[in-house]
Amino acid sequence: MYAIIEFKGTQLKVEKDQTIRVPFLKEYEVGAEIEINRVLLLNSDKDTVIGTPTVKNSKVIAEIVKHGKDKKVIVFKKKRRKGYEKKQGHRQNFTQIKIKDIIN
Repeated sequence: MYAIIEFKGTQLKVEKDQTIRVPFLKEYEVGAEIEINRVLLLNSDKDTVIGTPTVKNSKVIAEIVKHGKDKKVIVFKKKRRKGYEKKQGHRQNFTQIKIKDIIN
């Protein structure tokens, strides 16, 4: 069984006991449970339910595993023949969550 959810502006395919990275959730502590109500599609072994736009009375329960920082991304800007070069680095924060249950 899997579900497609909308979370923080992105659509994710999730299964039970799967661990995924999502954008940083500063309002939650490690070990907290969150409910995701924006379920767009549910697929079980027998049938598929597509929401209009969401599936009613369904939710995904997840647990926060850890907060962290991703690898550094280099931002390099240059204008040719002008002598302009600028180099910056950036590390994006993330939250790692584990899907505990998918409820119909």
